[in-house]
Amino acid sequence: MNGEARRKEILNYIQCSAAPVSGNRLSEEFHVSRQVIVQDIALLRAANQDIVSTNRGYVLNAWKKAQRIFKVCHADDEIVDELYTIVDMGGRVADVFVNHKVYGQLKADMLINSRRDVEEFMEGIRMGKSSPLKNITSGYHYHTVTADSEEILNLIENALKMKGYLVK
Repeated sequence: MNGEARRKEILNYIQCSAAPVSGNRLSEEFHVSRQVIVQDIALLRAANQDIVSTNRGYVLNAWKKAQRIFKVCHADDEIVDELYTIVDMGGRVADVFVNHKVYGQLKADMLINSRRDVEEFMEGIRMGKSSPLKNITSGYHYHTVTADSEEILNLIENALKMKGYLVK
């Protein structure tokens, strides 16, 4: 199989998967090295395929209806409540980013759609894999949130404001 055909198959494989697909799984499936997969993903992205790399694998980011960026601030023990608030109202947390005074904008894809995704994310934090990105900016951070409608985003914004997480 040549590179172009393999990339079409990789895209199809990611599209048809119900869960994120790891680079190792793709390299096994297509009998190429992990580095070849990384290069193929880069070429697919260059061809305007919105493939997102998460800590669980690659996903196709095709779920964009309404989108808003929320600036929030809270303590570590409020992370779960913040994320539950968003997903329980029908939102999807696409990413988290901070504006650092020295490093500039630092961003990480999250792709959290459910309470289960929140629990998996928090398990990674609890296991010491990393600490929340918000901690480098005294708790201040941003989330890009997508939803089926602007009305849902308005509900999420109001809920975050009522809980004291939203920063103006």
